Amino acid sequence: MSPRCRSCAPVPSELRAVADLLERRWTLGTIYACSSGAVRFNEFRQSLPGVSPTTLSERLEQLEDAGVVERRLVPGRPPHAEYRLTAKGKRLAGAVTELLQHR
Repeated sequence: MSPRCRSCAPVPSELRAVADLLERRWTLGTIYACSSGAVRFNEFRQSLPGVSPTTLSERLEQLEDAGVVERRLVPGRPPHAEYRLTAKGKRLAGAVTELLQHR
């Protein structure tokens, strides 16, 4: 067992919560798809081949709960929902894009 690092600060719980969200499969892809123009559920499905409807629905809900996307109900026949990045989501999408440039 290695000695404990006396100069290391503990990882903040907020960072752990963000990491838990981002490490889930399809989360980064969903953020990228939203920043690339996907706003409706079926557009996300087209942008993310292989994602199940259940998983996509869960990811969108988790991102909404985290304040990364906002869901808007659009009246019409039939009514539908659209998803948009929040200011927080746009900053996160910028980081995702930056990661892609350094691969």
